[in-house]
Amino acid sequence: MARRRTAEPIIRVEGVTKSFSTGGNGRQTLEVLRGISVEITRGEIVAVVGASGAGKSTLLHIMGTLDRPTAGTVYYNDIDVFTLSDEKLARFRNKNIGFVFQFHHLLPEFTALENTAMPALINGTRYDGALAKAREVLELVGLLERAEHKPPQLSGGEQQRVAVARALMNSPMVLLADEPTGNLDSTNAAAVHKLIWSLSRDRRQTFVLVTHNERLAREADRVLRLVDGKIDNRKA
Repeated sequence: MARRRTAEPIIRVEGVTKSFSTGGNGRQTLEVLRGISVEITRGEIVAVVGASGAGKSTLLHIMGTLDRPTAGTVYYNDIDVFTLSDEKLARFRNKNIGFVFQFHHLLPEFTALENTAMPALINGTRYDGALAKAREVLELVGLLERAEHKPPQLSGGEQQRVAVARALMNSPMVLLADEPTGNLDSTNAAAVHKLIWSLSRDRRQTFVLVTHNERLAREADRVLRLVDGKIDNRKA
């Protein structure tokens, strides 16, 4: 059962639209998002669902500042993130937003420990300190004993749990996941589901998940259903 939201929002999406030029002369456009407004509170698990092409991944990319909207904006607390320069926005993203995608995107030449530590190293943390924090995070996701293994030596479920650990490395405000269990069998998908819910409940970690997995969506605190680039409030 979804929890009642009483906290102030930590993320506000206001009037976001996104269009892409489709014609060679730039006069034809495709509207992918058409006025999205939503608030996310700390500790929530929000599932974003809808048919292919409805704008789910586009919304997630804009919410994660990987792409800029055509109109509208995104606030993290009181920060209007799209007023930041590209350099400041990149620093903000690395510190405050974690990403998990359908494919883990781990670097095969590095160990699970080194892959997990990567965001902290990019953020300027000293090597020893980053590895120490990475060990703590790997223990949190139940993989400390696999710390020195490289991705090809890990199962699919273990690789995705390392990807979750990497996303948590800088203690982000929100973790955004695009089909995080879409490439896993049912057993490994269930393990990742359990990890997401335990992180939300035990650590008040916020998640926004794009998913086609009905079980994952059903167990979320809220479901946002996108239809033709808009939130369908009749079914959310």
